[in-house]
Amino acid sequence: MKTDEQWMSRALTLARKGEGTTAPNPPVGAIIVKCGHMVAEGYHKRAGTPHAEIVALDKAGRRARGATLYVTLEPCSTSGRTAPCTDSILAAGIKKIVIGTGDPNPRHRGKGIAIFKKNGIGVTEKVLQAESKELIRPFEQWIRQGRPFLTLKMGMSLDGKIADRTTGSKWITCVASRKIVQQLRNRVDAIMVGSGTAQKDNPSLLATKNRRARRIIVDSTGKISLKAVVLNDGEAQRTIIATTSRCPESKMKAFQKAGATVWILSQRKKRVSLSTLARRLGKEGFLHVLCEGGGELAAELIEQQLVDQYLFFIAPVVIGGKDAVSAVEGKGWTLSSAPRLDFVEQRRIGSDLLVRALPSTRRGR
Repeated sequence: MKTDEQWMSRALTLARKGEGTTAPNPPVGAIIVKCGHMVAEGYHKRAGTPHAEIVALDKAGRRARGATLYVTLEPCSTSGRTAPCTDSILAAGIKKIVIGTGDPNPRHRGKGIAIFKKNGIGVTEKVLQAESKELIRPFEQWIRQGRPFLTLKMGMSLDGKIADRTTGSKWITCVASRKIVQQLRNRVDAIMVGSGTAQKDNPSLLATKNRRARRIIVDSTGKISLKAVVLNDGEAQRTIIATTSRCPESKMKAFQKAGATVWILSQRKKRVSLSTLARRLGKEGFLHVLCEGGGELAAELIEQQLVDQYLFFIAPVVIGGKDAVSAVEGKGWTLSSAPRLDFVEQRRIGSDLLVRALPSTRRGR
């Protein structure tokens, strides 16, 4: 007989299939088990389609009566694009429900659980809660702060350079690291870079599988070339140019003619206000944004405390030189005022080292 933790682990694996495609809804997985055997399973694929619980219930049919439902997130109890999952669960005759974590939305939190208990359904909560909360961390931040969760990814040399003195940057990190980045692109709602990176590297910023991920170019004055890949690869409709009134109107119209969306945002120190951009992204329903540089954009995001997770892909190479490009540019900080990080994961990726870090409340030494 499998344990609750084992079934929930399977539900979490299912839920991750929806990462990058469910916004503004969270990814959720569900499994129906009866007499120790799985009857049906499902996950939420995208907003407006059936939730994970409904997918599993539809597959199970009459076999759901008297069964146990494992679900990574507390089922919804209100109507939105779809009917409340609680109604369908009650109607199906589910005997017990096992939940990974509660709904972070204060308007809904605990209501589904209360409905089940009131109707005599057994409820077990907080099974693999840490993993379940980690899965919906972008959604929880969007609910609480109105902006997406932002991951800052930096592929760099051991001495913190992302390009040499000739601006050459392909490839600092190894093939295995680049595969991990592609997997990450498949799990986010947008990939963002600054205009400098867009000009020098001319990246496609496409995910291999996630055909919904948008591309965001932060370009205060409209410097990006009209010949850039993101405007000419047949996917320009997935490109957002985040700019200001300093961008010539003729350039804005040219971006739009190419198929891109143009957002004219407020300024901070003559550049796009990144806090305004974050709020706009939140308003548009983006849950998770991956920033891939460059150094100036990274510095501004850190300065404005908009980075929620750091991913450092560190290659075993030393570039050196004052003219090489640093992972974080800008004016920098004094040691006593420098932003501090907490390392939460370190592992080998091919020949590289991946370090995952989160912002710390600590300052100085």
